[in-house]
Amino acid sequence: MSDPSFRLLSFQGKTRILHLSWMAFFISFLVWFNHAPLMATLREQFGLSDAEVNTLLLLNVALTIPARILIGMLVDTLGPRRVYALVLAVSGVICLGFAMATSFQQLAISRFLLGFVGAGFVVGIRLISEWYPARELGLAEGIYGGWGNFGAAFAGLSLPALALAFGGDEGWRYAIACTGVIAILYAGVFYLLARDTPKGSTYFKPKKGGAMEVTSRGDFVLYGLMNLPLFIALALIVWKLGPANLAMLDTTTSYLLYALVTIMMAGQFLRIWQVNGHVFRQPVPAFDRYPFKQVALLNLTYMASFGSELAVVSMLPLYFLDTFDISPVLAGLLGGSFALMNLVGRPGGGYVADRWGRKLTTLITLAGIAVGYLLMGQITSDWPLVLAVALVLFCSVFVQAGCGAVYASVPLVKRRLTGQVAGMAGAYGNVGGVVFLLVLSLVSPALFFVVLGGFALVILALVGLFMDEPDPQTSEVLPDGTVRMIEVS
Repeated sequence: MSDPSFRLLSFQGKTRILHLSWMAFFISFLVWFNHAPLMATLREQFGLSDAEVNTLLLLNVALTIPARILIGMLVDTLGPRRVYALVLAVSGVICLGFAMATSFQQLAISRFLLGFVGAGFVVGIRLISEWYPARELGLAEGIYGGWGNFGAAFAGLSLPALALAFGGDEGWRYAIACTGVIAILYAGVFYLLARDTPKGSTYFKPKKGGAMEVTSRGDFVLYGLMNLPLFIALALIVWKLGPANLAMLDTTTSYLLYALVTIMMAGQFLRIWQVNGHVFRQPVPAFDRYPFKQVALLNLTYMASFGSELAVVSMLPLYFLDTFDISPVLAGLLGGSFALMNLVGRPGGGYVADRWGRKLTTLITLAGIAVGYLLMGQITSDWPLVLAVALVLFCSVFVQAGCGAVYASVPLVKRRLTGQVAGMAGAYGNVGGVVFLLVLSLVSPALFFVVLGGFALVILALVGLFMDEPDPQTSEVLPDGTVRMIEVS
């Protein structure tokens, strides 16, 4: 890890891990969003109502909220190699189930379960942080996130054409099934070739599992508060699917699911106390502390960036189809253009964060997100299509760069908690996806974009007031009890 060069075209050492990781993430997002560019076909073949379309969009991001928290804990404990291979293999099988669905109910169940694959992103964040030094970490995480996230755009660019190539009414099934087969095969490749750490390095693990460690009484309270939106988002999904709204769940099922969410929340708060209750009895040593406010601000920033991206990528193909007089294939291609900028936006955001500072980069990207969405709220059918697409790309650059800036900071909070910090930030991205998709179901697309821009402005103010740059050094306790200082700048 002392090698100062960044050899992107190599397939040795840390660069091999980078390439293996972004490809795993690429495939996970290809599977996760393989339905979006084909939604017009699904709507026609299954005779889906607008309510059923919205249900599928919501279900696609629902499971990812708890899954990212769970996967963050597992990767910190079991290591990235085994966890990523597991995520890819399981999601590949579920994807095949979605391709074979013959009813809306089967589509809904398999789409809900496929939210599990969205948690794979967390694994690579921890893995990359084990192989790259801090001076290269933002760029490396940006490449991982950006090139991997391009899987969503690639789905939009390739799957409609692939479905046409297969032909017939079943073409969409074969196109989606292909992505599941790819995920299963790559799970084996990743398990065989990836390694958790460089040779001789220590893989730091949390002292306790089940909840993130915090290091002060104030952080304990803030951590508890930051857990609430995760469960509120799940309850909102139940409410939206319940008899008062989309009527996809009956009253009894809704109450049972509300009870389940409540039990999960109670269990989580109990575990938080079990892991962190000691902070009320004795102070944590100064060398082992970290400011949880950093985690909270990264969560909210990722909600404004990736959360909005989840919602926009899900709705954009149909938005273009309904706003402009174009074909479903072209609508899918243009809808995928929002995620296209992942190729340069996330690496760019990470690179700038490495060079100019994490806080400044985050502020710039949030400002760009706000301006971009507020302008998108002004698009109408009278606009030239080229101008609308250009504005979408402009906004996307800042959205992706914001994601890159967040994950340039995540590994610098506390090394042994990187998976959990990444998991919580990632879960907030999905909370954003759920909340913003609910907003979309209640308002016009124009007002939806305005809401996204306004939310980014609020987070911009919070980051400006409260975010800190990472300390020059952090510390971790080795298994033998000795303390190792780690340079982070």
